[in-house]
Amino acid sequence: MNGIEFLLVTNFILGMLKAQPEAAVVVSSQGIRVGQCGYSVILRMELLGFAGILEDERGLIEDRLSGLVKLALNEAIEESVIAIRQVRRMKLPDAIILATALVNRLKLVTLDKALDTAWRELAKP
Repeated sequence: MNGIEFLLVTNFILGMLKAQPEAAVVVSSQGIRVGQCGYSVILRMELLGFAGILEDERGLIEDRLSGLVKLALNEAIEESVIAIRQVRRMKLPDAIILATALVNRLKLVTLDKALDTAWRELAKP
C-alpha cells in the first residue's frame, strides 16, 4: 500500500510530540521513517477533539499528520472491528485502529502494551 509499513496510534504520536524517550526508542529500533507511516482517521479525531486544544497545538498536530497517509474506514475494517469487539473487551477507537492495521497488513506502532499484545496475537499468519 503506497510503501506504507506502519500504522501509528494516538499515544505514539503524542509521545513523539512530547519527545518521550519511549517513542524515540521505537523509532530508532524499528527504523521508522515518516514516508512509511499511516494513521487511522480515528487518530485525527482523538487528537484534535481534545477539549481546550490550543491553536498552536492544533497546527503542530496537523503539520505532523500532513506527512503521513490517512487511512479511511471501509467495510473490511468495519467487519474486522465487529469481530474484534465480539471476542475482546476493547474500546471502539482501539478496535478501529487495530482493525485498520490488520486489514491493511501494517505493523502497529503503539506505546500501549495491551494494544500491542492484541495486534501481535491477531496479526499472526
